[in-house]
Amino acid sequence: MKRSSIFLGAVLATGCSTIRDATTPVEIDAVAPDAPEQWAAAGVAGKAEQSDWLAGFNDDVLTTLVEEALANNPTLDAQIATRQAFIEDARAQRGTLFPQIDGRFEAGAQRSVQIFAGEVVDFQNAVWGVGLSGSWEADLWGRLRTGIRIADTERLITETDLAGARLSIAAQTAISWVQLNSAIAQERVAEATLEARQRTQFLTERRLARGLSTALDVRLSRTTTFQAEASLAAQQRIRADAARSLEVLLGRYPSAEIDAPAVLPSLEPIEAILSPADLLARRPDVAAAEARVMAAGLRAEDARLALFPSLRIDAFYGTSQDTIRRAFDPELAAQRAIGNLVQPLFTGGQLRARKRAAIARAEASLSDYASSVLTAWREVEDAFAADAFLAREEAAQFRALEEAREAELLAERQYQNGLISIFELIDAQTRRLNSEAALVTARTQRAVNRVEYHLALGGGVPATYGGLPDGMAKAIEVSETP
Repeated sequence: MKRSSIFLGAVLATGCSTIRDATTPVEIDAVAPDAPEQWAAAGVAGKAEQSDWLAGFNDDVLTTLVEEALANNPTLDAQIATRQAFIEDARAQRGTLFPQIDGRFEAGAQRSVQIFAGEVVDFQNAVWGVGLSGSWEADLWGRLRTGIRIADTERLITETDLAGARLSIAAQTAISWVQLNSAIAQERVAEATLEARQRTQFLTERRLARGLSTALDVRLSRTTTFQAEASLAAQQRIRADAARSLEVLLGRYPSAEIDAPAVLPSLEPIEAILSPADLLARRPDVAAAEARVMAAGLRAEDARLALFPSLRIDAFYGTSQDTIRRAFDPELAAQRAIGNLVQPLFTGGQLRARKRAAIARAEASLSDYASSVLTAWREVEDAFAADAFLAREEAAQFRALEEAREAELLAERQYQNGLISIFELIDAQTRRLNSEAALVTARTQRAVNRVEYHLALGGGVPATYGGLPDGMAKAIEVSETP
């Protein structure tokens, strides 16, 4: 008896400790790093509107491809289905506030054997019954409503993830279209290279026949021709790969059948963007990170509330053929209702450990949120600064190409007149072809960077292109619990 008293006292002490540990509410708020008043990069200032950034590329085909990708991309379809699943999860969680009622019907046969007056009598009776069982948990401390808020917050995360996925698919489609045009442009450069090498080979062989050139010159010209053929084959492979990549985004079979005009966009300089603080309201990934902080904090609060007692009422009401007359007897129904008030007393420290673990995860989500904010700021400044450098590079490459073309024409005339060697002609041709390829690369990089700039801004996709309509933030707010 003494041992039982000691054990009961220890359990009660543990229970009191558990209750004391539950009295402090868990409060976790997403706090972003201090936003600077202005961007560090020179010239980065102003305000960016939620505009149709696709129109800036002045390419109707690109707009059509983005529409197709947003309608048919399998990854986006999966994200939409995931969002719907979380919407239904949130609805299901609301059902925990209401009584849970189950109905049942039983039917069978009962057999008994008895002996009367020395004779064995076999009795068989039909047995049947109907009943209702119900249970209801009182939300004494708000734990059930906290669960509803968790489900709503998880739904909010899927909404922001979907908005980010739409923007990402639109950006990937735009980049793939630019890269396909670039690949075809580079393929055409490779074709021009092969034509130039073949023309040089023809001139060299004709000069050899006249005794104006040497066999070495012919060997060298043939070498450059074969190298140009190899380069052309490599560019054709790159073009096919780029076409397949775009087709996968569009939800098509990747057959590399899509074609492009090999035209890269002519872009105007970026004028202005919004402030660092305003950026946080536009980026779907930052909004999702903030919602994850909210969800982690609610889970920590839910773990704290698990330390409190819970009140659950269970009831069963049923009838059978022998009680059918009392089916509507309220006294009988009241006798079958049971209330349970359960207070965790000793769980081996599980509940408090789960609470501490949930708090630690919430703190980790805070760090993830801060990292998302810093990354967002860096991506905007990187893209904005890169645009200025790429514009200067593109202009310089264009001038270099003009000079290289004139130098190649001059070298061809001088080689035909025997004024220069084949080495100088090949060098002039190579410089022109390299300049042409470099210009294509510079324009491609600037176009890709412009798409990444809009992606970094979180500008969204206009509703006409399958994006979320205006007022998305209001539509995906965490709803109030009943």
